[in-house]
Amino acid sequence: MAIEPGTLWYVIGPSGAGKDSLLAYARRHLPPGAGVMFAHRYITRPADAGGENHVALSAEEFAAREASGCFALCWRRHGLAYGLGVEVAMWLAQGLDVVVNGSRSMLPLAAQRFPALRPLWITASPEVLAARLAGRGRESAEEIARRLVEAGSFAPPPGCEVLWNDGELAEAGARLLALLARQPA
Repeated sequence: MAIEPGTLWYVIGPSGAGKDSLLAYARRHLPPGAGVMFAHRYITRPADAGGENHVALSAEEFAAREASGCFALCWRRHGLAYGLGVEVAMWLAQGLDVVVNGSRSMLPLAAQRFPALRPLWITASPEVLAARLAGRGRESAEEIARRLVEAGSFAPPPGCEVLWNDGELAEAGARLLALLARQPA
């Protein structure tokens, strides 16, 4: 009997929307045996830089892995390189659902490579985005302003689930858990 491929939950949204916090919440609260895997990204950013739990690689390590075909998808953004490992495709083939923190610019290619992709747009109001970005302390006021303009210029693609994360983490987290469990939110 053939195994039905899993769904790739491709999480996208502007910086400051709380994607990393929501993914960490779901990872902690999803019941064991739910059939959902959370893929780590490979990033040319130090492991202690804050934000998501990722696999830190030097630029040279990243380039070597990219050249060797170790990534199912990779991109560059804001001076960093990001990759999703080939394990994502393996998990999907085993019938597991997989949650990844993706890139808006890579969505068309990701949808082409992973037919069972479901985009999930996580967002927040401009005021909340600005406060969160400032609170991170990683970017200047000018960089934050650029990110806010960029966030306002992108609309979720048709068929994309939209999750607003303006309030308490547990509230948006419960909605994310319901989506991952394929229940009405």
